[in-house]
Amino acid sequence: MFMILLISTIILFISSIVMFLASVLSKKSLMDREKSSPFECGFDPKSSSRLPFSIRFFLITIIFLIFDVEIALILPMIIIFKYSNMIVWSISSIVFILILLIGLYHEWNQGMLNWSN
Repeated sequence: MFMILLISTIILFISSIVMFLASVLSKKSLMDREKSSPFECGFDPKSSSRLPFSIRFFLITIIFLIFDVEIALILPMIIIFKYSNMIVWSISSIVFILILLIGLYHEWNQGMLNWSN
């Protein structure tokens, strides 16, 4: 019992010393304005927030989210391939991919994928 108490005290002491040294040594001595400010898509956070913002950034984000959700929905379809009915799996996969392709065609047709005018 005494040995367990001694070992736990030594471990607590060593870990306290390591945490103290890490906090002391990790302090930065040079504080730079760019280093200490948050990065917001290349905009200066100290200036006015009413500057015009291109809607294309938001459209690219929405397209990324659509394809991110697409991957999250396609991966389980691949996993359940051998456990499901082949005809039902094929029809549901084709319908899902067709919906995504029609959406991609619509975005392309509307010019949302063109970055420059």
